[in-house]
Amino acid sequence: MKNSLFQSPSFLYYLSARFLALCGNQMIAVALGQYLYERTHNPLHLGYLGLSLFLPKILFTLLAGHVADQYNRRDIIVICRLLQFLIMGLIYVFYLQGFSPLSFIYILLFIMGAASTFDGPSGQSLLTQLIPEQSFAQAVTWNAWAMQMAFILSPVAAGFLYATTYSPRLCFQAILVLRLLSFLLAIGVKAKKLDTAKEKLSWSTVFAGLHFIWQKKILLGILSLDLFAVLLGGAVALIPIFANDILKIGPQGLGFLRAAPALGAASMSLFLAFREPIQKAGKSLFVAVGLFGFFTILFALSTHFYLSLFCLFSLGASDMISVVIRGVLVQTETPAQMRGRVSAVNLIFINASNELGEFESGATAAWFGVIPSVLLGGIGTLAVVALWSKFFPEMKNYGALQKN
Repeated sequence: MKNSLFQSPSFLYYLSARFLALCGNQMIAVALGQYLYERTHNPLHLGYLGLSLFLPKILFTLLAGHVADQYNRRDIIVICRLLQFLIMGLIYVFYLQGFSPLSFIYILLFIMGAASTFDGPSGQSLLTQLIPEQSFAQAVTWNAWAMQMAFILSPVAAGFLYATTYSPRLCFQAILVLRLLSFLLAIGVKAKKLDTAKEKLSWSTVFAGLHFIWQKKILLGILSLDLFAVLLGGAVALIPIFANDILKIGPQGLGFLRAAPALGAASMSLFLAFREPIQKAGKSLFVAVGLFGFFTILFALSTHFYLSLFCLFSLGASDMISVVIRGVLVQTETPAQMRGRVSAVNLIFINASNELGEFESGATAAWFGVIPSVLLGGIGTLAVVALWSKFFPEMKNYGALQKN
């Protein structure tokens, strides 16, 4: 690990602020999901909850990328974190008033989702302005580790706090503290200034990130490979069926299965953080995605809890290698003045693969059955790896993530 990375106070502020923000995002989804279902016993409200947070990503992500390339990225993050804190305060006050009418909460969540959407491209592209180039691969790795730890710890914390009072009160208070701390830490981030020419808002500037990726074949290959791999190989959405109907382990076992991919990802990111940057990034990417497909197939065929647990852990670990390589190359292969818009497209690919992957898994499971659905997804992932190695030879031949 490069010493210069953790000698940078701005990077530590940035990483801590991001971790706390992600924890807040996870906790509010758990707390509100539980509360809304207890109050309404209507799964439709859970759909409204997810839609309120997801819809802004579809509507505003490309615009957010343009904004990130035109204005001070640190300032955008600070404004977005402040807005999320204020909206959380309104949600808490609204809760104390009895959450009536419920429709108002979805409006607040939509605004919070919009703030998070504008936060995303600025946050990703700011990283290159905080640390020296030789430390960038490890910075991406630690960034990914913080994300996985937030995914592991915060739902557990939210569940514990909710169970303490049988209400979301303590969760909301904790989220308020997390939002405030994330805002304050973001203020402490000091980033190098970039001299970029201002571009007038237009369709061409908003879609410039898509155009750049289409022209830059290595980025097109990396992003599309991840998109189709997750889209086809997404077994996570069907884990409840495996836990209850195939493995017969019930809700307690389901919790372990759900945590396994994140634990695998966090473990791999920690391993990568303490070693030299990947030297054969292209071949490593194809191997990682291939392993993702292989363990998806093995998970589909498994009838033993511990083998299934190992498969999901390995899925997460393999995916993390892909996440790190993609995260580094999206930034280092993109000019500074384009990083916000390219990061926005990257986020769209990630969100699309996750959301559509869950839909694809559910649809194919309904058509063909659960096990054939996951099995075909894993085989499809391996087929994509084989095809992409022929379509994008520049990916396979890519060397070290960074020059020494």
